[in-house]
Amino acid sequence: MQESSYTLTRRQNRKSLFIAFGITVVFFLIELTGGYLTNSLALLSDAGHMFTDVLALGMSLLAMRFATRPPTQHNTFGFHRLEIFAALANGLTLVGISIYIFIESYHRFLEPQKVAGLPMLLVAISGLVANMLSGYFLHRSRGQSLNIKGAYLHVLGDALGSIGAITAGVIMWQTGWMYADPLFSLLIGVIIIISSVRLLRETVHVLMQGTPAHIDINQVRAAISHFQDVIGIHDLHIWTLTNGIEAMTLHVNVDENISRENHDVLIKEIRELSRSRFGIEHTTVQIELVDDNEHDCIVSEPVR
Repeated sequence: MQESSYTLTRRQNRKSLFIAFGITVVFFLIELTGGYLTNSLALLSDAGHMFTDVLALGMSLLAMRFATRPPTQHNTFGFHRLEIFAALANGLTLVGISIYIFIESYHRFLEPQKVAGLPMLLVAISGLVANMLSGYFLHRSRGQSLNIKGAYLHVLGDALGSIGAITAGVIMWQTGWMYADPLFSLLIGVIIIISSVRLLRETVHVLMQGTPAHIDINQVRAAISHFQDVIGIHDLHIWTLTNGIEAMTLHVNVDENISRENHDVLIKEIRELSRSRFGIEHTTVQIELVDDNEHDCIVSEPVR
């Protein structure tokens, strides 16, 4: 029954992602065309941000698909890391789009260009509607998957860009003040660059096999040290394979007189603790036997 429920949840999550992806692609093309025809940089900027949503949602779909593939002889951890490399490409694309927006905004501040305010406004409103529709489908599943939660936050951020484009359209339509276009383009660019820096920082942290931000390695060490047969712990490493999938390896010192039964029970207890309390699914435990003379020489130092 649990396996069937898990499969159903994955199918529902994939369906929500696919619907949001389709909506975003269609309205990205609408905004891109509308921005070109109305000569609106703000609209083109928002289309650029929506394009990053296309990448993010597409990355999430691919990640869910590849995550189901079994490991091979050449990829013993499976294909989870493809999501991380896709995130890196996504972040670099965000930076490139932001730089383009800043350069174009600078030129338009020097030489303001006429923008068709009302058509721009209508297209920007359609973009906001697209973000709201995508957000609706992703909102239902965001609590079940960190992957979908990231895509949901991406779409939510893009909604702010659409609001900026709408505001610029209203100002230009009502007042004819064309500086509103590059001004709000800069604001959208700032939103994008903040998202890209955060994404790149998190991606590089994963690629460097850093400890996941939501796991305190010293708490893990302390929790395992409380087991009766544990004398010391060293070579403790915790890292992320992809969002929501963590792995851990550690060496545990125990008395050489420990029985085989207690030896096996200890490994099982450590794995169960890692899974239930810290959410670490992949745990490898190396048991090292020590004699009485070595007990006092073993110290488990906290990690700074």
